[in-house]
Amino acid sequence: MQTVRLSIPAPPDRVFAVLTDGWAYASWVVGASHIRNVDDGFPAVGTRIHHSVGGWPAMVEDTSEVLEVEPDRLLVLKVKVWPLFGGIVRVELEPDGEGTMAVMSEEFVDGPGKFVPEPLIAPLLNARNRESLRRLADRAVNDDRYAAGGAEHR
Repeated sequence: MQTVRLSIPAPPDRVFAVLTDGWAYASWVVGASHIRNVDDGFPAVGTRIHHSVGGWPAMVEDTSEVLEVEPDRLLVLKVKVWPLFGGIVRVELEPDGEGTMAVMSEEFVDGPGKFVPEPLIAPLLNARNRESLRRLADRAVNDDRYAAGGAEHR
């Protein structure tokens, strides 16, 4: 499992509001290129974001499913880019002064991707997830739709 951390100068409820805006997923997740649909009730356990990964003409349509959620603290997703891989992504949020410490962990659990040796995949996953957290931070800090827990974006 690969883990990256980033201190975000926004409170956990604001960061969580971005995490749980399924329509914003492609704006912060590196590789996600288009959101086709978001299940009603997202981010309840079992709901999914229907997304595309990659760029034309090599786009793959797939989903990310909520496995676990704790408001303002945790979102765990089963992510897929089938037939390449399926993985588990955990984003944990902890208060950090007046901001938030975001911790993102990812592990391949399905498909051929899980057989790639960790020394080969770790640098790519870490770079991708660091950039994803930077994009998440940018949305949480600079997009006022997520102020006060993001009630107005839903």
